[in-house]
Amino acid sequence: MRLRRLSLCLGFLAALPLAAQAAEHEAAKPKASEHKLTQSKSYLPFEPIYTTIVDDNRAQGMLMIGAGLDVPDEALREVADRSMPILRDAYLRNLMVFAATSVRTDEQPDAAMIAARLQAVTDRALGRKGAKILLAQVAIRITR
Repeated sequence: MRLRRLSLCLGFLAALPLAAQAAEHEAAKPKASEHKLTQSKSYLPFEPIYTTIVDDNRAQGMLMIGAGLDVPDEALREVADRSMPILRDAYLRNLMVFAATSVRTDEQPDAAMIAARLQAVTDRALGRKGAKILLAQVAIRITR
């Protein structure tokens, strides 16, 4: 029993220098570069939003919106960054209603109307103006 404990302690002590070497090796590795969409510090991108286009009480396609926020004010940018899940939910809810009632598969969606709707949602969710919605892409996919 004593011999077993002694061998476990010695094994543990022998492994410590290897663990320290591994930690030093990890720290010495160069950091992987982060992919940036822009050099602007005020731009906050978010994942594309997909909603269903409804026509004749059936799903006819998908509306995809790619966008981001330009928030020059640093304090508001921190609030917007923390509020991103709330903003995405508000955007999605608003666009679901818009896609179900106003978007048709035989015509291009009105990008200006979408931007105005998302801007109003942004101002309401953040509690003040100062964050500008920037649309990168508006596309529809027809699935008939």
